Amino acid sequence: MHKLTPPELERYSRHLSLPEVGLEGQEKLRNARVLVIGAGGLGSPVALYLAAAGVGHLGLVDFDQVDITNLQRQIIHGTKDVGRSKLLSARERIADVNPFVAVETYETRLSSANAMDLIGGYDVVVDGTDNFPTRYLVNDACVLLGKPNVYGSIFRFDGQVSVFDAKRGACYRCLYPEPPPPGSVPNCAEGGVLGILPGIIGTLQSNETVKLLLGIGEPLINRLLLLDALEMRFREVRFGKDPACPICGTSSTIKTLIDYEAFCGVAAPAVSKAVREINAKELAQSLDRVLLIDVREPFEAAIARIPGARLIPLGELRDRMGEIDRGADVVVHCKSGKRSAQAARWLEEAGFERVRNLQGGILAWANDVDPSMPKY
Repeated sequence: MHKLTPPELERYSRHLSLPEVGLEGQEKLRNARVLVIGAGGLGSPVALYLAAAGVGHLGLVDFDQVDITNLQRQIIHGTKDVGRSKLLSARERIADVNPFVAVETYETRLSSANAMDLIGGYDVVVDGTDNFPTRYLVNDACVLLGKPNVYGSIFRFDGQVSVFDAKRGACYRCLYPEPPPPGSVPNCAEGGVLGILPGIIGTLQSNETVKLLLGIGEPLINRLLLLDALEMRFREVRFGKDPACPICGTSSTIKTLIDYEAFCGVAAPAVSKAVREINAKELAQSLDRVLLIDVREPFEAAIARIPGARLIPLGELRDRMGEIDRGADVVVHCKSGKRSAQAARWLEEAGFERVRNLQGGILAWANDVDPSMPKY
């Protein structure tokens, strides 16, 4: 076990003053290994606070680059980092926060092929992901390896935190046996998120991680902490281990990692492949001859809008198809082309014969037609 050096003793003096931590506890943190999956909204405060607390070895998994839209909430990155690897940015920031922390980075997408190897070398896993396939993947790998999984999620003004540890209680599948239908839960880009919210939830995840490493307090095992940041109210939901859980139940059927995209219903070829498409330059040349339907949310249309587009949010489309001329040449668009591809499919299923999807969405329009249009 690595003993604390005099500079470390000085740095962590406020921890050493806590009887619940003390020298022994701080040395536990110094020798602990925590894997943080995602260097975004949740991963940012988690990595910063665990580094500041003196967790000696942090692993970071991410494969993305810093985008200007990240900076509203992903506080580990700065303006100078836009366009850079998130892992490079995070590593530099952590080194500045605490040079005594060793950081190992994995610039890859977590998958069934690599999850067991990546997670196996760590004591605790912190899930900072934002999609259901990866959440189920992290859960199953942690159950199979016997690792605690510190879970957090955010959306708009709401957040959740829990600790899943199959050795001591329930797992993620016990709480959420089935994923929601594909497309039923918008992501943060579509639904928005209060920038401060991931800071709150990520800090709570850090707190739970330190408690697990030190063996103190009452972790959020079998408890889901819910935050409504708009009303600033917390509530707690208690749940238990499901004996019929396929991964941690008494007669488990999942013995190895599975295809999580297929399990969550997102493994089929992208919807955009099944519908006809039009690119931004082609649309610009025929804009006066098509009926352009914008299926984004009103707040998105307030940021940027293609001239002449009629706003019918995707969630309202099925009920408002009567407003669309069945004889028109219809083009549907969203931000990137995914939601509008779904809209095009629904319209085709409803009998609309001339429907096309704007390839790349309004982002493609901004890139190829109107560079002055704001991006978000």
